[in-house]
Amino acid sequence: MKKNLSYREKLLELGTIYRINEIIQYTKNKKYLTTSQIELLLKKNKVPIPSELNKSVLEIHSKKITKPFFSAGSAFKDSVDSSTNRILKSINFIFKKIKSFIQFIFNSVINFFKWIARTTINSLNSVYNFKVQEKKANRVVTLVTSFIAIFLIAISTIKIMDHVVEKENLTVDTKKIEKKKNPEVVKKQVKPEKKIQNKVEEKKPESVAKLPKKEKKSNNVSEFVLPNLNLKTETVLSLFEDVEYDLSNVRNNKLVKPIYFTQFPKDLIEITNVQLKKETFIKIVLPLVVAENQKILADRIKLLRITSKKMTSEKEKLWLRSKLKEYKVKNGNISELEKRMDIIPVSIALAQAAKESGWGTSRFALEGNAIFGQWTWSGSGIEPLNRSNEKSHKILRFPILRASVKAYKNNLNTHKSYKQFREKRSKARNKNISVRGLSLIHTLDSYAQTGEEYTKILEQIINQNNLDDFENVKLTNSVIKKQLNL
Repeated sequence: MKKNLSYREKLLELGTIYRINEIIQYTKNKKYLTTSQIELLLKKNKVPIPSELNKSVLEIHSKKITKPFFSAGSAFKDSVDSSTNRILKSINFIFKKIKSFIQFIFNSVINFFKWIARTTINSLNSVYNFKVQEKKANRVVTLVTSFIAIFLIAISTIKIMDHVVEKENLTVDTKKIEKKKNPEVVKKQVKPEKKIQNKVEEKKPESVAKLPKKEKKSNNVSEFVLPNLNLKTETVLSLFEDVEYDLSNVRNNKLVKPIYFTQFPKDLIEITNVQLKKETFIKIVLPLVVAENQKILADRIKLLRITSKKMTSEKEKLWLRSKLKEYKVKNGNISELEKRMDIIPVSIALAQAAKESGWGTSRFALEGNAIFGQWTWSGSGIEPLNRSNEKSHKILRFPILRASVKAYKNNLNTHKSYKQFREKRSKARNKNISVRGLSLIHTLDSYAQTGEEYTKILEQIINQNNLDDFENVKLTNSVIKKQLNL
């Protein structure tokens, strides 16, 4: 070994002489090894370390610190008793403990960094293994997805078969009831009903469910409620053809069949023929408007009958209180209730529905069944795309089309902005003049921000499309009410 080398360099030279690979590799890679690490590697490979080299830096410093004590002890050797020697030994023991503690802390730090290195390497290896196994995982996912799809298809097929059987049973039961009640009606009405049901089955056979049958006193045609079947316009037109729903006949006979749609066809806007699009819209909305008007008229007749009596029953008083609340009449004012409880002319309702919904093609009509563009600040609504930042209103959303019609009529019959409309309608009633849209249309200038210009547009829509022809239209009576549910 060379002379004048530091303690650490001597240890490295021992590692080179005894060919310890770990020390040689670290030296080649120019990585730093502490003196303690080199000592451990030498001891691990059973390399003898000279006694004078086996002293650590801490021991040397501890000796320098304790040397004065020992020199003092030798100076006063004769005068210091055995207790003093014990104190010196205790101090020496404390230094040794401090040395071992520092060594422990150092080794713990080294082990912690080694653990971090191993964890990082294992994480990277797991990512790599995941990529290697990705193809196998994709195969497993594909197999599981295929199994689920086959299982769902099988269940759907079973459900469809069950509904078909239920449908056959419903048709047979309906025929039996109609034969007992009115044989002549059966001959006229069974075929159109069957065609309508078949059309719905072709669109969504699983949506037809069996419902209990209800009988009514009157006769003629069946009432159909067609909910959210997502029907296309082509299917709707076919349904109208099957039941012979023609607007020319409605204009002449003043009767419309009670066929109720809960939403517009989503592809109504795709009809290129403008006249056909308008007629389809009118056919969908007209029965809804007439039905609500007839309901109001029935209430009005009952109101006039009750108010003409000298004595009223508790049941009649309860009914009056509910109607006063429904029409927002204060202080029990029956004359005001009579003004408000009246029909909205069909021509006005159709014209406003066409204007506000773009003949059933607007976003509000298709997404929220909002035919009349009523605003809301608190309820569930659809936010207009071109609304300014200063405004916070929304277009009121409805679950079905008929709910929109009912809310519209309640709005005109109760809101203070349409008081002039109700006053003029009441005067016409008192003079036994028929309530018609063209005579009342200009009292609705408060409905839109454009005011008088808005009412002129409505008047133009009524005249161009002859909507005045539908003023006195009524619903044909119904025998059986059937509801086709999802």
